[in-house]
This record gives sequence, structure tokens and C-alpha cells, in this order.
Amino acid sequence: MSAPAFIDQQLLGYLDEALAIEEMAAVENALRGSESLRLRLAALSARRDQGLHSVGEIWRRSRLTCPSRAELGAFLLGTLARQRGDYLEFHLRTIGCRYCNANLADLERSAAADADAPRRRARFFQSSAGRLRKDG
Repeated sequence: MSAPAFIDQQLLGYLDEALAIEEMAAVENALRGSESLRLRLAALSARRDQGLHSVGEIWRRSRLTCPSRAELGAFLLGTLARQRGDYLEFHLRTIGCRYCNANLADLERSAAADADAPRRRARFFQSSAGRLRKDG
């Protein structure tokens, strides 16, 4: 049984942790069983680190298509223009950008925690009612 064939872009995506989870696992499993694949990955990594970059690599590494955190927040609130919101929906759902999805999940957790803060504050004051001293 032969190891699956991977193109250079997949291996570079593996190095950048930019592949889907299933594809990352497939590359990792193949690397464990193939010395030639490990050597090829090391050569790709060395070539990339020497500064031999393509426009596509620079584009992906700089995440030029990724929205800012503020823009993701506006997307979460539903305040983006329709076309930009459609693009972000495509970027997050169809392309499945792991970095932007993680950033969006963090914003969602922050929003949920902020929404819970007034209730926590109210419970704190209710639990301390009658326990505070009255001076004066």
C-alpha cells in the first residue's frame, strides 16, 4: 500500500497549519510512515525559509483575504454592508478559514460573557444585601 501523494501546496499548508483538520491528519499520518515525504517537507520548509516566495505564498501567509477583528465583530453584530457580509460568510463557511473562525468564536464567547456580567453583578449585590454596615 503506497502513501497518499501530496502536492507541495498541501505540504506548505501543513507547515502553516492552514489545512482542514482531516487533511492535516492525513499529512501527519503519511509523514510518520514515509522518510522520503519527511525529507521533501524539510526541503520545502528550508526553501521557504531562504526567502524564495511566490506571490501566492505571500498572499496566504499575510492573510490578505482575512478580515480584521473589528470587521469580524461587525459581522457578528450584523452591521456590515450586504456585499461585505456575503464575502465574510463565504470566507468563514465555504473556505473555512480556521484563523477567522477561531477569532469569530472568541468574539462570540466574549459577547456571551459580557451579556452575563450584569446578571452576575446583580446576583452579587443581592447576595450581600443586609450584610453591609451602615455608617452614619
